[in-house]
Amino acid sequence: MKTSAKYIADRIRLMIATKQFRVGEMLPSTRQLGQQLESSFHTVRKAYHILADEGLIRGERGKGFIVERQNTNLDKADRLEVGAEKMRKLLEELIGYGLDETEIDELFQEQLSFMDWPDRIESCASIGVTEELGRMVADAIKDEVGVRSRILKSNQYNETVKYDALFVPIQLLNKFRDFSEKGRLLPIVYSIDPDTLLSLVDRAAIDTIGLVTAEDQTIPQIIDELKVSINFSGSFVAGATYGESLPLFVRETDLILYTSQSAKLVEKKIPERRRIQLEYRISEQSAKTIRSELWDQ
Repeated sequence: MKTSAKYIADRIRLMIATKQFRVGEMLPSTRQLGQQLESSFHTVRKAYHILADEGLIRGERGKGFIVERQNTNLDKADRLEVGAEKMRKLLEELIGYGLDETEIDELFQEQLSFMDWPDRIESCASIGVTEELGRMVADAIKDEVGVRSRILKSNQYNETVKYDALFVPIQLLNKFRDFSEKGRLLPIVYSIDPDTLLSLVDRAAIDTIGLVTAEDQTIPQIIDELKVSINFSGSFVAGATYGESLPLFVRETDLILYTSQSAKLVEKKIPERRRIQLEYRISEQSAKTIRSELWDQ
């Protein structure tokens, strides 16, 4: 079953082996990963304990589970024993379907030639009009589905040859249609996090909302998204960070919205009560598509 502890442990083990998760890195919480995989956190906890027993990860009280090593601590004899058992079960199943020895060997050789597949977990890219917008999409995918991706701007089509899968906002899809001939093209529908929008609506006394980004080119798209998403009768002001400086308007603005790329500077200089970080959330269908393409293999 794709929601079983064994299945989840197998997928995490593969992601660790292919460096989707690296040594020293904190794994998603059991509750978070359960939501990402549409499974219970109890099942995820069992999967983590399977991997902990193998020495791949370790649990730290009050923190969670951390990657301990990139490969299991099984020696060659144990690895071969595990492999032989899995191969025996697979062969029994194939024979049950009527495949003969020649056909099984042909399938094995064919699939062996395709075994660059695990690298695909590392070779995903999220597309954005700016690097900052691409990062916001990538962060939403990582938070909700547990898949990491690098960032490409929408004018970097030539760079797509380095990747096996692209996460492309649906409004940019036509620019990347040809990619589907050589890799996985995954359309992404996203919006501003509903919790952020509710926070804005709840602050009734706001006359001015300031937006701080890391790139000037990010501003028009986010402002348009905000205007569509909330009925705000006040005014928007916006600007990008410059070095270690924030736009001057932040001193006079009732509330500051800011992106993850500008977070370090904003959070250093603006009190928490006057700021809200902007985040995206991908649609349920987009999340299901990514799961089916990159998890349910």
